[in-house]
Amino acid sequence: MSQPHHDHRHYAWWLIMCLCGVDYFSTLGYQPSIAFEGAGTLAPIATFVLVLVTLFGALPIYRHVAGETPDGVGSIGMIERMFRGWSGKIVVLVLIGFAATDFVITKTLSAADAAAHLISNPLYADIAPAWMQSQMAVTMFLLVMLGAMFLKGYGEVVGLATILVIAFLGLSFVVIAAGLFYLFTHPTLLPHWIGEITAGSYHLAHAPLPGSGPWVALGISLLVFPKLALGLSGFETGVLQIHLVEGTPADPANQAARIANTRKLLLVAALIMSVLLIGSSLVTGTDTLIPADELRLEPVKGKAIDRALAYIAHGESPHPICPLFGNAFGTAYDVSTILILWFAGASAMAGLLNMVPRYLPRFGMAPEWAGAYRPLVIAFTVINLVVTLAFRADVSAQGGAYATGVLVLMTSACIASLIHIHKEFRSATEHRAGLFWQQIGFGLITLVFIYTTLANIWERPDGIIIASIFIACVMLISFTSRAWRSDELRLKEFRFADDAERMLWTDILLEGAFRVLVPHRPGSRSLDEKETEIRRKHRIPDNVPIVFLEVHYGDVSEFENAPIISVRQEGNRFIITARDVVSVSHTIAQLAMEMTKSSAPLDVVFGWSKGGSLKLALDYVLFGQGDVPNRVVDLLDKAITDPAKRPTVIVG
Repeated sequence: MSQPHHDHRHYAWWLIMCLCGVDYFSTLGYQPSIAFEGAGTLAPIATFVLVLVTLFGALPIYRHVAGETPDGVGSIGMIERMFRGWSGKIVVLVLIGFAATDFVITKTLSAADAAAHLISNPLYADIAPAWMQSQMAVTMFLLVMLGAMFLKGYGEVVGLATILVIAFLGLSFVVIAAGLFYLFTHPTLLPHWIGEITAGSYHLAHAPLPGSGPWVALGISLLVFPKLALGLSGFETGVLQIHLVEGTPADPANQAARIANTRKLLLVAALIMSVLLIGSSLVTGTDTLIPADELRLEPVKGKAIDRALAYIAHGESPHPICPLFGNAFGTAYDVSTILILWFAGASAMAGLLNMVPRYLPRFGMAPEWAGAYRPLVIAFTVINLVVTLAFRADVSAQGGAYATGVLVLMTSACIASLIHIHKEFRSATEHRAGLFWQQIGFGLITLVFIYTTLANIWERPDGIIIASIFIACVMLISFTSRAWRSDELRLKEFRFADDAERMLWTDILLEGAFRVLVPHRPGSRSLDEKETEIRRKHRIPDNVPIVFLEVHYGDVSEFENAPIISVRQEGNRFIITARDVVSVSHTIAQLAMEMTKSSAPLDVVFGWSKGGSLKLALDYVLFGQGDVPNRVVDLLDKAITDPAKRPTVIVG
């Protein structure tokens, strides 16, 4: 299977931070207006709560995830390791559905907001043709261009991401710093905001608590901060890219250094974003520099909707914040915002390209081409266009689904980390006190994220509905593919208990004297009884040696078969034992083909399979059992086109 991407280089941690940051930092393009929509003039307080959750909740959790997943499997990989069998596969598929919701909506929402910035720019409005002033047309154009960028190569994506992040953060800092300076140097503005929230004028359509005063304001902020959860995005993509992070200059693949640098990446990104979130909420969400009416959708869509900081940068505020601000500076800010929002999809695309090939093809739940880079890029681009059409390129309509995907992934990371720490605590003989308090801390963080996720789903149920559609699509594609691919040989390798077993197996293959292979179900009858019956029914002379095959199941939900082979001799017969098998049919066919390679085709002798045809078919697809003889025939027919070289299957 090909890798998720063709770039096997390692990059400095700050370069990967920029790649992840195009997702994380770009939320400043729409976060301030979404914060005001959800929290009104309490947006700065609710944002401060969000920052506390970021620094003391998400950051510790994902630092732990980075330490446990240096291979870049992220929280989904941690969850997978905690389950076996089909229950584990189902959990992983559900989480992949939520992750797909997060990553796909990241791309479509960001592109839609980039389009909103572009068509609101006066210079663009003067020169662009009418058909390119449609938000839908611009959004779809940006998504197609993003796919084309990934088709060109991964290294180019990392380089461009770095330039965009530096430019956007620099211009955003100027806008926010100038706004804060004006806010704090004009003594009537902050008292106006404080007076409004003290009097209970929160500019909220439906405040969750009645009354006024500082405690009510704090209570409302704690209740509504989940609506601001878009500002938490970026952590999952950070740990998914850990395999790209350079360890040390001397040893780029150094695992310990790579983990340390990834943790540094997460810390620096969280600190930068926390400062920008608080600063932007004070500048845009206090009904001072931006009037509240300009951040409302009703009765008339405000000019600051989806572009609050750009509204300041264009000098549209009723206050003379900075002489630098105006159409020229605003256009420069628009360009940086549009580009980083457009490129936010690069981080999400990188996450998808890393996640899908890691799981679905290995589970047999995607076509083989899903492990290839370019076909995946094209497939995801088409999905993005379909989602954009479904949402009509509306930023607000996609917010609920985006937040739901982000929060479910973060909650799963919390649960995985808590379970891991609990297991470490139970088995530890040293440092138990530290692990105990870490367990308590992770438990509290998990409760916060469970509350945040449930509150977001309750407030915006459309998010879970959309995520459920993604999950249903993942499930449908996965199980259809599993059934479709069930007749593939699926052999990964033959493993052996030790070198002696390998040598004995090699001797059997080289001797080529065994012409009859008899699958034997352990525990049903003795080998003496089975051999007597087989020789009588099929008229096999005593001088013709028989090899018996015993198969023991492993995790039948796995797709690729890698049985552990051992061989023993009892008198004149040999018994091959295959353990950790995912499919009986495939194991028998694979061993028969291997034994036929250097000699004449052998006979594989079966008894009858009993049971209804539908049950046998399902048993075959899901559990590797079912109508074994017919399935072995199908596998051999597909693998060996020449009948003269094909093992013969005999049922009786």
